[in-house]
Amino acid sequence: MAFLPAIPGESAQGYDVIIVTGDAYVDHSSFGVALLGRLLESEGYSAAILARPDPDDVEAFRSLGRPRLAWLVSSGAVDSMVSSYTANKKPRSQDDYAPGGRPELCQRADGSIGEGIGGRKNARPDRAVIAYTSQCRHAFKGVPVVIGGLEASLRRAAHFDYWSETVRRSILLDSKADILVYGMGESQILTILSRLAASGPEADLSGIRGTVRVGKADDALALPGYDEVRGADQASKEAYARSFALQHANTDPYTAKRLTESYGDRSILQEPPAFPLDREALDRLYALPFQRQAHPMYAPFGGVPGLEEVKFSLLSSRGCFGACSFCAIGFHQGKKVTSRSVEALVEEARILSSLPDFKGYIHDVGGPTANFRFSACPKMERRGACEDRLCLAPEPCPALKADHGEYLRALRSLRALPKVKKVFDRSGIRYDYAMLDPDPSFLRELVDHHISGQLKVAPEHVAENVLRLMGKPPRSSYEAFEKTYSKLNADRGKPQYLIPYFISSHPGSGLKEAIELAEYLRDRRFAPDQIQDFYPTPGTLSTAMWWCERNPLDGKPVYVAKSVKERAMQRALLHFKNPENASLVREALCLAGREDLIGAGPKCLVPEEPSRPDSRFHSPHGSRPGGSGRSSSPQGAPLGFRRQARPGGRRTP
Repeated sequence: MAFLPAIPGESAQGYDVIIVTGDAYVDHSSFGVALLGRLLESEGYSAAILARPDPDDVEAFRSLGRPRLAWLVSSGAVDSMVSSYTANKKPRSQDDYAPGGRPELCQRADGSIGEGIGGRKNARPDRAVIAYTSQCRHAFKGVPVVIGGLEASLRRAAHFDYWSETVRRSILLDSKADILVYGMGESQILTILSRLAASGPEADLSGIRGTVRVGKADDALALPGYDEVRGADQASKEAYARSFALQHANTDPYTAKRLTESYGDRSILQEPPAFPLDREALDRLYALPFQRQAHPMYAPFGGVPGLEEVKFSLLSSRGCFGACSFCAIGFHQGKKVTSRSVEALVEEARILSSLPDFKGYIHDVGGPTANFRFSACPKMERRGACEDRLCLAPEPCPALKADHGEYLRALRSLRALPKVKKVFDRSGIRYDYAMLDPDPSFLRELVDHHISGQLKVAPEHVAENVLRLMGKPPRSSYEAFEKTYSKLNADRGKPQYLIPYFISSHPGSGLKEAIELAEYLRDRRFAPDQIQDFYPTPGTLSTAMWWCERNPLDGKPVYVAKSVKERAMQRALLHFKNPENASLVREALCLAGREDLIGAGPKCLVPEEPSRPDSRFHSPHGSRPGGSGRSSSPQGAPLGFRRQARPGGRRTP
């Protein structure tokens, strides 16, 4: 494989495949494009990577010649819309996967790095898979195009698109690709290429697990058609909720059925998910000869920022049975957890420790959830996940087996290596799972050896109704962990702190719930840095709740804060000590009938408005201390506060 981006004209014979990606090229196993490229190389294919090409110049797509078998197209490590826009739809000024973090830079047709011919402020186009596929088709007619990666995987069927506030078609149809690969795509790509190599562009690509193509099948489970789900009216949203529930129930390779979705006189056919790679295959994959650096052509721009955090990290597992509603890992990687062997992790750590810029610190040993090394129970390992319950929330399943023994063995082996000073755990532990382990050794050793001053965890909220919708454990679970963690550190005289993550404006959270979280922070005298506005992205249960204003899994209504103003208020409440937020916090408290929290008392969140000492007695609804004077919805948001949906739907992160 060329250490890419390849130089135009480098291969006179042409490559078997050209992988197109919206990221600058980093030859490291944490980057999916590099992982796939090295795998294809090991299987005897010649592969080139066209990294971050100028999306407006077809000559950039011709620069490496005509691929012999196929184009493989991905937006990059992140969905292109999430990469380019904040949760409030503002353009990002930094792209960690661009040269020097500069979003305007791309690879030109002559192989140099600079601004493209279109002068874009962001060289990664919106909905990059669609844009790149169009240019591949234009560059060379008749070459099959395979789309994959996170953007394609999570948009494989009709999906709500937050940025356009519409339900869009399957990205397979919008891109006009030949086939879509979803999930972790190694086995699917190898099967596709073997068929193309044997039979050419007209090869039969049917029946491949983990793929979507245009077609029908009599035995497939029919989702509501696109015409049923595309609208913004109540009936369309109910149909969308039914569709999502069916997709959600068919993500496990052991039990999933084929799914079909109609688009007028055409249909797409989704095959069941591919089975995850086993431990032996994962060990071989991550042992491939990665150079663990960005391409040298990016050096004049300062390299690629996205490499810095992962360069000295070890990915130890795939899959997650945590099932957080706002996370797409279960939809993309699946719930079954597969992990690399301790011996493979130690061998990679030896390689890392031999690199010239290694300082003695392994930054992370983890995966989607660091302390998941196996599936939740023997049944999940053999027959897949249960369809009717979660493993950890709202209460842990009696069959769940919490065991950190092998993870501890890995950590102990890594920190015993001669050149290793410290091994950190930064990818995040599932604290409720850690508390369920009858052996306390993991938490003790975590505190003793694997924290760099602070441990980041994700309780996400404290209001019980919001936690249930998030798929998170109850508040008491986090408080029990917090108490245990504090005692362990106190016993050892270690000043190590907990840094909790919180999400504002998640479905189910009104002003009442936001104020409850603000009071929780006040009582703990904690000013959080790790707060994120809920970001509705394709493929998550929370996004379906956001669009449908109901839980697709039980049909119950869910309050959603969709207006820009209320979202700003909820975020301001969690930063209530910031003087810049005082006006918004006061307005939110008045709307919620909580003027008792305005003033100078020890329980108050915000002082009186300086220019109006009596402002607390003048809420927009005439409320006075001692009673709000108005009612609230069952979900806690003031009645009448929710903005009416506009024609075509509305959704704001």
